[in-house]
Amino acid sequence: MDKLNCWEIKKCGRELGGENVSHLGVCPASTFTSKNGVNGGTNAGRSCWSAEGTICCAKTVGTYSSKLESCVGCEVFLLITAEEGLNYIELFNEHSMAHAHLALK
Repeated sequence: MDKLNCWEIKKCGRELGGENVSHLGVCPASTFTSKNGVNGGTNAGRSCWSAEGTICCAKTVGTYSSKLESCVGCEVFLLITAEEGLNYIELFNEHSMAHAHLALK
């Protein structure tokens, strides 16, 4: 099974070349190249909670700390952490190093 990126899960159309880019813009998660490969995703597609400026719940959410609460209940976050299990990588923010995190079940 291929691992889906957040824009494929949410079907938001804000990835590079997506159908909603012209009126909503490109989502930072799809262009955040420093996160490429994290949790098996493209750019920050499987660590979107670590990309500042993403649109979550129909509003732009700025800094990592301001969005974390909404992200942990998001279906994308829950799906990715469940799929990755013990291999799940948590990224605290754009300035920190990635570290292994054991998802609590």
